[in-house]
Amino acid sequence: MVKMGKDYYDILGIKKGASEDDIKKAYRKQALRFHPDKNKSPGAEDKFKEIAEAYDVLSDPKKKDIYDRFGEEGLKGGAPPGGGGGGGCPGNFSYSFQGDPHAIFEEFFGGRKPFEQFFGGRNGGMDEDMETDDPFARFGMGGGGMGGFPRSFSSGMGGMGPHSSVVKKNQDPPVVHDLHVTLEEVLSGCLKKMKISRKKLNPDGRTTRTEDKILEVQIKKGWKEGTKITFPKEGDETPTNIPADVVFVLKDKTHAKFKREGSDIVYTATVSLRDALCGCTINAPTLEGKTVSVSTTDIVKPGMKRRINGEGLPYPKRPDRRGDLLVEYEVKFPERLSQSARDTIAQVLPQS
Repeated sequence: MVKMGKDYYDILGIKKGASEDDIKKAYRKQALRFHPDKNKSPGAEDKFKEIAEAYDVLSDPKKKDIYDRFGEEGLKGGAPPGGGGGGGCPGNFSYSFQGDPHAIFEEFFGGRKPFEQFFGGRNGGMDEDMETDDPFARFGMGGGGMGGFPRSFSSGMGGMGPHSSVVKKNQDPPVVHDLHVTLEEVLSGCLKKMKISRKKLNPDGRTTRTEDKILEVQIKKGWKEGTKITFPKEGDETPTNIPADVVFVLKDKTHAKFKREGSDIVYTATVSLRDALCGCTINAPTLEGKTVSVSTTDIVKPGMKRRINGEGLPYPKRPDRRGDLLVEYEVKFPERLSQSARDTIAQVLPQS
């Protein structure tokens, strides 16, 4: 008899045999219900992670098939190969949930944070240029009215109708700052504290004062260059404006050893012409400060690359997985050759 362990179907509130669409709907409902930004009850964070794990398994056909046949124990490598009856469990398959439940949530909702407007958080908002099917996204800062409601609705609230003497305020354009991060910071994630100065209205509603504020930007693993983090209405206050949004745009700092290509990183290894022709071994550095030995017996041509799996940057949507390290060869030609060396090379190398 198969020991089921965790009942992922029960965690999502569905029955075994549920369709892919049912699994998605169930995850949406449970994730919104137990998201720590909304649910402050004890254990909500653990429940939120458990829901993410259940969705990670049931939304993946391979994991789901193994789980359906062998339960959690078989999925996580606890069942012997061929055990459990019917088909046999692959003995070399072992699953453990290493994902970030918040990253899975943001990926599911298209990179948006449905509760940001109401419950706050470190980062004011994150835009990775992704489409969203999030039903809560319409309550974001882009709606143009109060709390994101349409202007025609909000303008009629609180005596602010068409006959009101209150002057309609317009929001200032966003204030954009570059936020430079190292590849090591993108690898591990980090917290950046950004100090801004802004004008704030005094209680009289007419005069202003200047104050400093620290905005905390949580850089998540693998975030790509160009990611935008928005802090709504943190700009200058005046009697006649709506404060601008403050936007930070991620920029990669130039690295001494690597350049970035998406989630891959590229290291250029310079080799001599002799090594390029005869084969060589180089020790390629990694972002963690280790080295990886890379050997080749082929003739190295300029621009040739070798790929080292899993030594790149985390994927922003799946931070438990990483891109690759690409070793790109650059051949260094000698400045000069003696006549005897020229004669030897001419004898050894083919003419065409």
